[in-house]
Amino acid sequence: MAKEFSNDEQYRGYQGLPFGGTTRYASIKNHEGLEQSWGDELESLGYMLLYFVRGSLPWQGLKAATEDKKRKLVQQKKMALSGGELFRDLLPAEFATYIEYTRSLGFQVKPDYRYLRTLFRTRFQSEGFKYDNVFHWTIKRFQEINGETS
Repeated sequence: MAKEFSNDEQYRGYQGLPFGGTTRYASIKNHEGLEQSWGDELESLGYMLLYFVRGSLPWQGLKAATEDKKRKLVQQKKMALSGGELFRDLLPAEFATYIEYTRSLGFQVKPDYRYLRTLFRTRFQSEGFKYDNVFHWTIKRFQEINGETS
């Protein structure tokens, strides 16, 4: 769904666009029929992260007579849930901050990627983790291959 644009002049305030993408991960602006931008991509990524940790999303399983009505229900559910409510008791508060930030971005606003990296890096370090390129799943697989148990 990504497309290239290089300057603000290309944005003409498109509204009433047909829905594009997967309802489950779509940004709120996509549901509203608005032109999508950087922030929408990041918002969708946030929903994927939430799915990875929960195994489902709060709007999964909603029933409606038509696909359009179902998309509307999903949109309403997304709009009703704040970042804090989405990630509460699942992930650190930085994830809620992330989703709220991505939802707040206007079309022409390029995300502050440095801010987002710092947000997560600070939490990572406060938890005592070190960036050493060794991942827990790598260690586990190494132990499985070599017949070791932990």
